[in-house]
Amino acid sequence: MEVSDFVRELLTKRGISTDTDVHAFLNPDYELHTHSPMLIEGMNSALERLFCALERNERIAVYADFDCDGIPGASILSDFFKKIGYENFEIYIPHRDREGYGFHEEAITLLASHGVKLIITVDVGMTAVDAVAHARAIGVDVIVTDHHEIMGELSAGRHGMPEAIAVLNPKLGDYPFRDLCGAAMAFKLAQAALIEGKRRGIVRFISVPDGWEKWLLDCVAIATIADMVPLALENRTLVRYGLSVLRKSPRPGIRALCTRLRLKQSELTEDDIGFSIGPRINAASRMGEPEIALRLLTTKDRAEAENCAAHLEELNASRKGAVASMVRQARKTVSIRYSEASRVVVLGNVEWKPALLGLAANSIMQERGGVVCIWGRDGQGSLKGSCRSDGSVSLVELFKNAGDALAEYGGHERSGGFSVSYERVHELPEIFAKAAAASSENATPAKPEADVRITLPEISWHTFQEVSQLAPFGVDNRKPMFLIEGSTVAAMKRFGKEQNHVEISLTCQNSNAKFRAFDFFRSPDDFTHTPQIGGSARFLATPPC
Repeated sequence: MEVSDFVRELLTKRGISTDTDVHAFLNPDYELHTHSPMLIEGMNSALERLFCALERNERIAVYADFDCDGIPGASILSDFFKKIGYENFEIYIPHRDREGYGFHEEAITLLASHGVKLIITVDVGMTAVDAVAHARAIGVDVIVTDHHEIMGELSAGRHGMPEAIAVLNPKLGDYPFRDLCGAAMAFKLAQAALIEGKRRGIVRFISVPDGWEKWLLDCVAIATIADMVPLALENRTLVRYGLSVLRKSPRPGIRALCTRLRLKQSELTEDDIGFSIGPRINAASRMGEPEIALRLLTTKDRAEAENCAAHLEELNASRKGAVASMVRQARKTVSIRYSEASRVVVLGNVEWKPALLGLAANSIMQERGGVVCIWGRDGQGSLKGSCRSDGSVSLVELFKNAGDALAEYGGHERSGGFSVSYERVHELPEIFAKAAAASSENATPAKPEADVRITLPEISWHTFQEVSQLAPFGVDNRKPMFLIEGSTVAAMKRFGKEQNHVEISLTCQNSNAKFRAFDFFRSPDDFTHTPQIGGSARFLATPPC
């Protein structure tokens, strides 16, 4: 396949220049560019215990996180058990508000009362030392599958590692790729089990067609994109093949959801997952009904699938309404308490659900920049908060500089969460303001850099086709940024229910080229230079591919 100079230029900006790397990036090969699940540390121990459970017909529980990584991962293991004809299993998803994130002792006790002898976690359990010890104490073995970062003492000497039968995490040992998501780890366990079952000559495994596990890659793709792990190397291959599976997936739930959302299944993209499918799967747990999303992905019944898709749409609409209400209240509080120059905004309400805080904080942050932290109260009466940053302050530094004000915290530079006591919560505005001032970074938000300079007449359908060769886009493989020069602003308008998006029509004086550009959650005044109708403009934009 011949690669154009234009595509090579875009790849070079991504550090991909040799013919071998270019070919691997543009044409990922499943056999060449994915790694054997047997390379994952602890896999042999996990398989030994799993096959022991299968031979004894022990009851197995899949304990999965409630987000759009854990639920697709649970669906993968559910499909695996059904395919090999093993019915003695159940799936447990903790309630986001009543239980919260984590591997909980109360849930383990409940599963033990059901006769469960083996629990397989998905996307959770990496630091669940006490919970795994509790499981062992009541006669339940645990296989942890997770992908989250290994905390300091764990990575230093494995002290504090859960004493599970096996802890499967791509960040442990010498596995060649460390950025798999939780659902991909569940996939690796199922893949390894199929390999081992065939090697042992077990009838229920031999009857499974070779390569059947690739049908599970639709769920891997959904989770990989939704969980925003890097779309590079093995993940890129898994998502490329996963999207191919998704476009022809026989899952009634996927088909029903596509029909309801007016998405053409045969043309699904990563954007459809990121902006349509993923948010609805997440909405199930945010609104307290994670099992609806699980049923959507696992049911074989068309009528049930259609009911699940309809209910998910209702939950998502309710979620949007609840977040919008929270944002309106938050805006009012911010306008009273803070000036436009305030770098850090902190507010909360005991009536606000923690499951929705991050969405509201992100909305406010998009409007004003800086850091926005919002807290609420969960079903157990604890105060939880979510923060979003535009990059001018690292949340990692912010939390560290907050001293002992927080009961616990975690996250990344731009997104994080915390819990706080009732005694300290009202001190947070002052504490976070001082912590931000003490931040060593004090950086300004990174400005996007253009991949290529281009004029409107140079943009064609062929340009979009060439750019699409770099898909799927996501973390570590963002859409190419065009610096569009020599254009004129022909028209401009706001749109959306709250008029919070902007559309700009662009023309070029020396040609008939016309394009429409959109920016979401922005107003014309938010641009570096406010566009003027009839005036010339330079725009940074990504192509719609």
